[in-house]
Amino acid sequence: MAATPAKRRHKVRRRADMSLLGGIRPPIAVLSVLLLSLAGITALNLGRTVQDPVPKAVLTSQQQFAEDGAIALRASIDESFTDLGRTANLFNAGAPASPDAVLDKVSSVYQKWTGTAVVQISSGKLLAARGENVPLTAVDTAKLSAKDGLSPRMVRLANGETRLLSFAVLSWPGTPQQLLVASSNLRFPGISLGQFRSIAVIDDDAEILSSDGIPEPEQVRTDTQRADARRAEKQLKSFAKTASVKVRRNPISAREPGSGGFPGVSGSLVGAVHTGDRSIAGYASLAGPQPGEPTIATGLGLSVVAMVPVSENPTAVAGPLFGLIAAGALTVIGALAVALLLGTVQRPLLRLFLESRRLTRGDLTRPVSSPSYGEAARIGRALERLRRQLLGEPAGATTPPRRGRFARTGGFGSRGLVLVCGALLLVWCAPMLLILNRADDTAVVPQQLVNDQRERTDTLTDRVRRALNEGQADLLSVATLIGSDTSPTAMHTVLERTRLEHDRYQSLYVVDPSGKVVAHAGDTPHQPVSRAKAGHPIRVLNHSGKKPLIVGYAGIPSRSGATVIGEFRIEFLNGLLKRPGLGEVRVVDADQRVIGGNTGYRAFHRLPSERLRTLVAGTNQKTGMSPHPSGILYRDGGSVQIAAAAPFVGGGAAKTLGWTVVSEQPARSLAIPEYRRQNLTVLGGLLGMAAVAACLGWLHIVVVRPLRALADQAETLADGDRRTVLYPRHHDEVGAVTRSLELVRQQLPAQPKRDTAPTAPSAPAAPATHAAPAAHAERT
Repeated sequence: MAATPAKRRHKVRRRADMSLLGGIRPPIAVLSVLLLSLAGITALNLGRTVQDPVPKAVLTSQQQFAEDGAIALRASIDESFTDLGRTANLFNAGAPASPDAVLDKVSSVYQKWTGTAVVQISSGKLLAARGENVPLTAVDTAKLSAKDGLSPRMVRLANGETRLLSFAVLSWPGTPQQLLVASSNLRFPGISLGQFRSIAVIDDDAEILSSDGIPEPEQVRTDTQRADARRAEKQLKSFAKTASVKVRRNPISAREPGSGGFPGVSGSLVGAVHTGDRSIAGYASLAGPQPGEPTIATGLGLSVVAMVPVSENPTAVAGPLFGLIAAGALTVIGALAVALLLGTVQRPLLRLFLESRRLTRGDLTRPVSSPSYGEAARIGRALERLRRQLLGEPAGATTPPRRGRFARTGGFGSRGLVLVCGALLLVWCAPMLLILNRADDTAVVPQQLVNDQRERTDTLTDRVRRALNEGQADLLSVATLIGSDTSPTAMHTVLERTRLEHDRYQSLYVVDPSGKVVAHAGDTPHQPVSRAKAGHPIRVLNHSGKKPLIVGYAGIPSRSGATVIGEFRIEFLNGLLKRPGLGEVRVVDADQRVIGGNTGYRAFHRLPSERLRTLVAGTNQKTGMSPHPSGILYRDGGSVQIAAAAPFVGGGAAKTLGWTVVSEQPARSLAIPEYRRQNLTVLGGLLGMAAVAACLGWLHIVVVRPLRALADQAETLADGDRRTVLYPRHHDEVGAVTRSLELVRQQLPAQPKRDTAPTAPSAPAAPATHAAPAAHAERT
């Protein structure tokens, strides 16, 4: 049903009375509040004199060092358990083997266990043993059939050391079941400690299970060294007690909002001071590779604590003078800008509002008080002409002479005034954003950060090397267990099981002496090769393309010329390099061509920086220089960079690759006091620019643009246009002036035709003619 005219008028009147958040006062008021708030924030943040004796970047670095240790230990325990179980399954799939043969094959493939043994489950009798004595007295074979009976367990030896026992069952039809036991210590695989750092593994009760880096008191010579060793051991135990409590927290609530990377619980601790050095530590719990996914190692309740002494630097970066001066300058400049807006934009508009209301009330005796510039001046002159027209003068007689452009525009307009205010405020924002407190030339980067970059890069290098060695060991295990079995189905079963248990391979296959693939699992082989190059069981087959093709070889003992080949996934290699706090990490070969990286990279391209190439050349064994890892701090193009390089050292099949891991990160990404001060300064400039753009843009949209349009409409009305209806856009000052002009338009007599002389309206007819339109305008 259509609405009646009365309802429509009621709806229109209700919308007209609705108050909108607009007008000239809110933008100026909000700008004043924001500038005062920003001045207070600047004074508080940049005016502080409190300086931490140890930069936050150093504490964060120790936390990340402990996370690296936790990741390496978790991966080692899980890999050890998986390898033992997979080896037992491969033996179970073949013909029965004697306990001595099993241990001989296991010892020839893997060197990760300190001792291995085979025990008969029914009687508990020791059938065979290799390496150190396995503490079998702690194993109750009667409970192995229960659920989770084969889970690893920790055993404390008589000398105080701890061993981790892993189990797997050997079972063949018609043969009593046997238990394969492997013993390993809890020391960190390949952790580079550097100088003066110590690291320990602790359990839930804060008991130190193993430690590295702290010499035994009886191993040092002087009394001072013995005292330092005891003091360090005492401090490490104190850190262990605190860390054992903190790691029990929920990982989500323990991390700071927005932080990511490590899925477990980690943090940093600050200890006591001795001879100017403060002991700091990082701690981390063993966590799975994915959040919420437990592993064998995570169920042991182990944590890692890494401790290092750091020299204190209590010197303040800067005093409170800069913050106070910046806040005072912003207050003065902001006051000038707000005063300019109040005096040149708001006050003339309010004066026009009052003058226009006076004309609508019928007060035509006094001339209109018009501003002297801008759109307000144009509207004021138009109101004066309209006032004279209401008194009976014709429209043509009230038209002023137009002389030049400024006679039409009213000189400097409101838009120009807003731009002047914005430029005035940018005088404060631009230096804060671009010039002041630049830290690239003055930042003091602690030497500990350079050392940590070097040691963490070396640890990451060893992790990559061990991962490739583990892959080669898996291939040797598969080749040994395949043996003389030439059935393609049986070989495919072994290859597929190995590929599913390890995510490092994209393809596994067996080739005969002629190079023909006789069995494969996974992706199609890219470039099958019959045998490995002498002394190179792991090779990179291509030297161009989008992805490097990394393959490992293992000859089958009982089949001369037959080879098991595994193609490594490049994503697996790149995943090992993704560690927070190291920046951009790349793996390069002996010719400094990029093989992998944690970020986007182009395979087989050279390093982008000459400094990095020189750093890698200094650590390359081909140059005859030291193969030890190196770290450097250099300034390149006004920015400070921390870089480190570590070559492949140690045994294993991957050593022959000659690879080097290079890491680089800008110092501005670290929590160094100078860069923190620079970031706060830039933040102040950004906040100031945001406040200026928002408030002045708001003022331009709500006031300046409608005011410019209203000036054109007022001049058109004063020139004699009586037909164009003036509609207010907003319920504000500009809208009120528009409504007043509309009322004036309705009171003006119609413009006479050009061929007739203008006649003045009769006095008695004027009230009757214009009373109704005026009332109608008030309603609409």
